[in-house]
Amino acid sequence: MTDLFPPASPAAPLAELLRPATIDEVVGQRNLLSPGKPLRLAFESGKPHSMILWGPPGVGKTTLARLMATAFDAEFVALSAVFSGVKDIREAMQAAQNALERNGRHTILFVDEVHRFNKAQQDAFLPYVEKGLVTFIGATTENPSFEVNGALLSRANVYVLESLSNEDLVTLFDRAVTRVLPGIPVGEAARDRIVGFADGDARRLLNAVEILATAAQTAAAARIDAEFVDRTLAQNLRRFDKGGEQFYDQISALHKSVRGSNPDAALYWFVRMLDGGAEPLYLGRRIVRMAAEDIGLADPRALRLALDACETYERLGSPEGELALAEAVIYLACAAKSNAVYTAYNAARAFVSGDQTRPVPLRLRNAPTRLMKDLGYGKDYRYAHEEEGAYAAGEDYFPDGMPAVEWYAPTERGLEGRIREKLESLRALDAEKRQNS
Repeated sequence: MTDLFPPASPAAPLAELLRPATIDEVVGQRNLLSPGKPLRLAFESGKPHSMILWGPPGVGKTTLARLMATAFDAEFVALSAVFSGVKDIREAMQAAQNALERNGRHTILFVDEVHRFNKAQQDAFLPYVEKGLVTFIGATTENPSFEVNGALLSRANVYVLESLSNEDLVTLFDRAVTRVLPGIPVGEAARDRIVGFADGDARRLLNAVEILATAAQTAAAARIDAEFVDRTLAQNLRRFDKGGEQFYDQISALHKSVRGSNPDAALYWFVRMLDGGAEPLYLGRRIVRMAAEDIGLADPRALRLALDACETYERLGSPEGELALAEAVIYLACAAKSNAVYTAYNAARAFVSGDQTRPVPLRLRNAPTRLMKDLGYGKDYRYAHEEEGAYAAGEDYFPDGMPAVEWYAPTERGLEGRIREKLESLRALDAEKRQNS
């Protein structure tokens, strides 16, 4: 029996209602969609090709994939890497095969958050892409160089999408309020609040306008001002993708500010990341790395202070413990800088990884048993404490036959200046000893 009162279909979200029908309606991405630009040329080419759309959330990756299917009159099959597995991939490929056999239509396969698929899952697309059964469009907020396997990446063009500018967001805002707030004036300050809240993300802006429209309807508001927006949106949070590209951009900015000895800039990026929701102890681990990599022996106290800051945070938690981390950030920014240890370590690693396995010289081996002594273990070893100045001048501690190396080159900054002087004096003693031998 037919239901006389069928359930009402849920209203489409505003983001769906305003989804562009042509590339000329797309807001933003002028670097790709203006006449003569790469993605517009792809639309105008008459032949689709596989691609990776890389950019932050809410910049139009899904919209562009859908428009590509429309432009080429192709079937559109969408998968989300968050919810899909190899079984879903196989079913999507079967649907593409059916569409081809049934009506000769090609399929565009859109994979959202493709970086969340593991290597095996990404490999599952390859044979279908190579056969031309589907045109693959992957969307990712992560750097595809690291998150998309090489075989798939080599078969796709990468297009970099940018966060929407404030001008773009204002355009989108005007479209949205015309649709859901007709006849209700919205003040310029209120608009600016929403644009700031969106922080370059179109979806975030449209969701905020939708919330605002519901609140205005409930309150029977005759006008929307900045105060109404503030009350409705309670808290103006900045977008912060804890695992995404923006996360690593900000970590990079923090690290470079410390390395560049600018405590105020370092503090700014540190607080920006905390404000965005970064895990304080993750930042603590990065601060420890900065102490070892960029300060090193120019000021060995920096590493201890960074470790103490992490321990303090573990003991106090937020927000008190964050002050200790901030103290470490400022100290590191102000400390003498040296990457001599970092450079020496990397040089030694590179040498060892490409070198033969050299035996330990007999003189440097321990001889805990009579047999080992009889075999010459420890013979002719010079005990440094019995030598003048507790230094065995001229002694060689490298494997026999190994070329001379001096990987550690201390700077003249901070404590390393004194270390440099000592090493120079010891090397002078070595040279004198060898000359007189």
